[in-house]
Amino acid sequence: MITDQKFVNTVKLIALKNALEFNNTIRIDVVISKIFSISKEMGASINIKDLVPEIKEITSELGSLPVNEKKTLYDSITLENNHYLKDHKDDTGTTNNIQKDLENKKKSTSAGNDIEFELPNLEGAVQGKVITRFPPEPNGYPHIGHAKAAVIDEEYARKYGGKLILRYDDTNPQKEKIEYYSAIKDGLDWLQVKPDEIKNTSDDIVKIYEYGKELIRKNFAYVCSCSPEVIKRNRLNAIACKCTNNSIENTLSEFENMISGKYNQNQAILRYRGDMTSLNTAMRDPTLFRVIKDGHHPKVGSKYSLWPTYDFAAPIEDSLDGVTHAFRTKEYELRNELYFSILDNLSLRKPRLIEFSRLEFEGIPVSKRKITPLIEQGIIKNWDDPRLPTLMGLRRRGILPEAIRKFVLSLSITLSETKPSMEILESFNRKMLDSKAQRLFFVKSPVIVNIDGLNVDTVEIRNHPTLDMGKRKVRVGNIIYISNDDAIKLKIGDTLRLMDLCNIEILSIEKNLIKDETNENEPNIVINAKNKGNEISHHMPKIQWVSKSNSQNYKILRPLPLYNGDNYNENNLIVDCGLSESYISKLELGTVIQFVRYGFCKIDDKSTAIFTHR
Repeated sequence: MITDQKFVNTVKLIALKNALEFNNTIRIDVVISKIFSISKEMGASINIKDLVPEIKEITSELGSLPVNEKKTLYDSITLENNHYLKDHKDDTGTTNNIQKDLENKKKSTSAGNDIEFELPNLEGAVQGKVITRFPPEPNGYPHIGHAKAAVIDEEYARKYGGKLILRYDDTNPQKEKIEYYSAIKDGLDWLQVKPDEIKNTSDDIVKIYEYGKELIRKNFAYVCSCSPEVIKRNRLNAIACKCTNNSIENTLSEFENMISGKYNQNQAILRYRGDMTSLNTAMRDPTLFRVIKDGHHPKVGSKYSLWPTYDFAAPIEDSLDGVTHAFRTKEYELRNELYFSILDNLSLRKPRLIEFSRLEFEGIPVSKRKITPLIEQGIIKNWDDPRLPTLMGLRRRGILPEAIRKFVLSLSITLSETKPSMEILESFNRKMLDSKAQRLFFVKSPVIVNIDGLNVDTVEIRNHPTLDMGKRKVRVGNIIYISNDDAIKLKIGDTLRLMDLCNIEILSIEKNLIKDETNENEPNIVINAKNKGNEISHHMPKIQWVSKSNSQNYKILRPLPLYNGDNYNENNLIVDCGLSESYISKLELGTVIQFVRYGFCKIDDKSTAIFTHR
């Protein structure tokens, strides 16, 4: 069945290979033809017309990926299948034909060793002397974009035997909270990013004041009392205001008054004397200090009311902290001129600046502008919601920190603004989960199957097909449940295999006349079948099942993208209700398991799991 993960991966491999060979374009007719050829080689009685909609659905998600991401995903799935082929056997202990086809494909593509991604060398790096910094603002919970920056900063520090500084850029008391400092550190701990030094920009406010005064003495800064509207208009039109004519003495006096709290908010700012005619608008006399009185700083309280902007604090802190290579997202690229101009005019050492693109997924924005309103309005209750790209959300969903690191390194340093597919992260995660997750059965929208002549009270099932994760003993009666998705494909006379139990033949399909309407999982139909023994056949469909005497009500939450473009997606969460094996109640909350033929899931509470990915 195409919903089996190895079939899904086969479709993806064929589609990606087709794109890589033919100008980054996936030809659906070629993919369908290849699937048909493989099914014929297997001798399977598969109607290709039944598979076309699912093949199209799988390949459509791949079509928009840039060619480099297609290559990364292709290599990752190839390696994953190689791992799967070594470890996963069917009931007979032999690899089936579709697996052999994938194994041959693996041999013809790349070696079986895991891919190790390495960042490119840094220009001007000296072994033991490299210092990087990760400077988040504590104004929210860390997300996948922060993970990219933090991992790159740490990887380069370790690559050169250097030092990583975690520096909280806390110069806006209106937006910062003490909980965000802890959330950022907790996120880094989970990612296993270990800074060598932790500090706050707010620790150095007095020192930064002194550099402001130095700029004034050198006539590179002036106090401006124009209204925010006038300043904005003048910068847009490249017009200097009359405040630029203030003397150095008056400007120093006014700046001291700003420090001592004699100015109110928006009454005056300190501006850099840049170039109001510059085509680079970042150089048009930007703000260096502003008065903020309506916020209580989480670290220093109301001790200061004059705060530096990031444009001024960042270059000074980077220089004083000894940073050799400062990584910033591409959005700051136009501000590089300002960064170096400030350091030049203060005669401070200049780090090297390296830009890279922001990291976010299609439909899963990292922008606080889109995420924070969802929290504030109660649409999403907590920052650990699995639909969010926060580190808490990804963790709750079942994404491993090692997978995030490998994913980040696979993207490397690039200025490309393309949004990578979530599937690439999932492919790394899947490979890592495969050897950790126990296999259990879950049936969605269950349907009753009465089996005549079963003659089995209990069966022992391995918790993992190849690794020693123990066995579970399952009580079995003549009544079991299968998923409605499987049931609707059955007709009288069909034979199929109940995995790890027996083969059955369908005798009749009847309406459930004793349906309990108070039970949301009570099925509408009843299937009658008879035991057909245990002989293994590759031509026979194999499905999961749950015993009536060994089951519990269970639901799985399946997160979907929060946004379609700029529009909020109302249908961003699917709830699949059904039955799981009661064995799941013995597992700890937070355990990641694999529901066979459904996907990896993380146990969230006693009756709920969160879908991680297939």
